[in-house]
Amino acid sequence: MSLLARVFPFPLFSVALILAWLLLQGDASLGNVLLAVALAIALPLSARGMLPDLPTLRHPLALARYLLLVLGDILVANVRVARLTLGPISRLRPRIVEVPLDVEQPVVVAMLAMTITLTPGTVSIVIDLPGKRLLVHGLDVDDPRALVAEIKERYERRLKEIFEC
Repeated sequence: MSLLARVFPFPLFSVALILAWLLLQGDASLGNVLLAVALAIALPLSARGMLPDLPTLRHPLALARYLLLVLGDILVANVRVARLTLGPISRLRPRIVEVPLDVEQPVVVAMLAMTITLTPGTVSIVIDLPGKRLLVHGLDVDDPRALVAEIKERYERRLKEIFEC
């Protein structure tokens, strides 16, 4: 393992920490930059033993496309949920749907569950790794099989392509 890999075990996390620190501080002075770099080294090193095995990122550009897709889905779902909640509640068809998982890597399953929960109108309620399933509550589900197919095609398939899993 190279010195760089030992100092920065999670380089993307370190870069995110530096950027977040500088953005939150609103000050890119030398002292703040040095503090941000020190935190970006110390925090991942101290947390390394507590973090699960992280999947290998195979396609960073696919990850960027995935994030844009999720942001777009969040915007569209917000409008849809607003319409649903402003209308008569009797029109809602809430359901709990079981999504069988092809992905077994815990961090990727957690990312899938977070994606579902971030999208208004759906919430991941149970992650069952041994049973290889995810239980999802949908606010308005006309066809449970269509919701499962959409989650698997739109999110799970892409996450499998992005990470080695």
